[in-house]
Amino acid sequence: MTGARGGRVLSSEPVLTLVARVRALFPEASGRTVKQWIEQGRVAVNGAVVRQATAPVGARDRVALGARGGVAEFPAELRLVHEDDDILVIDKPAGLLTVATPRERERTAFHLLWGYLQAKRPPRRPFIVHRLDRETSGLLVFATSVGAKRRLQAQFEARQVDRVYVALVHGLVRLDEGVMESRLAEDRSLRVRPSPRGRDAITRYRVLARRRDTTVLELSLGTGRRRQIRVQLAALGHPIVGDAEHGGRPGRAGRMYLHATRLGFAHPRDRSPVRFESAPPSGWV
Repeated sequence: MTGARGGRVLSSEPVLTLVARVRALFPEASGRTVKQWIEQGRVAVNGAVVRQATAPVGARDRVALGARGGVAEFPAELRLVHEDDDILVIDKPAGLLTVATPRERERTAFHLLWGYLQAKRPPRRPFIVHRLDRETSGLLVFATSVGAKRRLQAQFEARQVDRVYVALVHGLVRLDEGVMESRLAEDRSLRVRPSPRGRDAITRYRVLARRRDTTVLELSLGTGRRRQIRVQLAALGHPIVGDAEHGGRPGRAGRMYLHATRLGFAHPRDRSPVRFESAPPSGWV
């Protein structure tokens, strides 16, 4: 805009580059992802697609993220078990993080679902409710609203969620069923170990099958401490096959033999009971 003498009138509104504005709108997305969105023509300013990451954007400009190719495609790395307006239930493969770490920000279940939900109309976002270790496969639920997240997390904290795993462990477990009770503590290096000063950890187990030198166990969480099952089974003298960190030897599948097979809770919308199941990978159970 020019004044009466032809001089330019400077706006008092803050101006950011497009890439900075998009990163502010989507803080969970990495800088690399944001630049890809812009290059792919998925970002529009005031209704017009802008592909220049350094383009100036004013505070009053409308910035919107569009769908890739106009279709929200579910990530091929994950298996969709259930989706509605409040929750997403997925089957996570072994080797994939649930959320980002300082060393890995891109290859996570959260990051993959973020891109999928942002491509929807209207766009949504995932909210973390609980986690699985990188090495563990199986069922994970994500909320897609703040309210659903809070209601689900309240159930996890109250131990009202049915969480069942299947594991292949070294050795022959003597009892057909039992309860592992211990106290677990996490040190500064994030290693979890039994400790009299730790927090209570309870896991119920029953034998599904005994083999020559291994046992297939079904494990139900009474508490949900980090690495609870892995540490307790190692302390019992039956580490999980493939869990090298806790004394397990490698198996033929080249992974840790722990799978989250059942997940049940009250739906955050109407409290109706829902239950999801995922069979362990074929060939190791």
